[in-house]
Amino acid sequence: MSLSVPLDVPLDVLVVAPHPDDAEISTGGTLIACGRRGLRTGVIELTNGEPTPHGSPELRQSETDAATKILGLTWRGQLNLPNRKLESSLAARRQLAGIFRLTRPRVILAPYWDDAHPDHIAATQLTDAARFWAKLSRTDLPGQPYHPPRVFYYWSIHLRNHPAPSFVFDISDVMDEKMRAVECYKSQFHTGKSQEFPTALDDIRDRGRYWGWAIHAKYGEPFASRESVRVVDFFSSGLA
Repeated sequence: MSLSVPLDVPLDVLVVAPHPDDAEISTGGTLIACGRRGLRTGVIELTNGEPTPHGSPELRQSETDAATKILGLTWRGQLNLPNRKLESSLAARRQLAGIFRLTRPRVILAPYWDDAHPDHIAATQLTDAARFWAKLSRTDLPGQPYHPPRVFYYWSIHLRNHPAPSFVFDISDVMDEKMRAVECYKSQFHTGKSQEFPTALDDIRDRGRYWGWAIHAKYGEPFASRESVRVVDFFSSGLA
């Protein structure tokens, strides 16, 4: 699914997810918290995530629909690019740039640039290139030229490393809802999976707890920025 006409009101936050469940795992708490503050949130999946051992396109779509309700998203779409073969091609860049022009997000959230998963690396490259293309004039891209002001990069990292974030979003009040959204993807976390402790779901919650500890909160989600972040008040910005 993709937009054919612009939204009446632009999105505040748009997550670029390589596959279904990436947004929930890495940014689910942030999306829920933003929605509760009255912000308009969305997700664009680049692929349908299939094939996987226990999934199907139809099952993954039903799981995504259930998770979307919990996240409270304003909009969700999918580009149907090839899973496991995702490339930062000109054709894919054009599709994603069109989404940026039609949704006009104030903030884009994309995968962190250093990862073992080729699809995630390609998604980062696609996001950066499409952000630039979205502002071009004299093109046949849909919508009007638009340059998304901010891109932040979320942790969806398969490497066993520990990069330092630029900031951590406090999701203490919505962690349980985030986990409910993640658990909608039963084909990925339950079917055929060992339920001996620690499970993948345990790992997701534990990582949330670690990043919460890092900011003196219960739970958090980390983000990186390649550009400087503007601050005008230490206290209202949560820096002190």
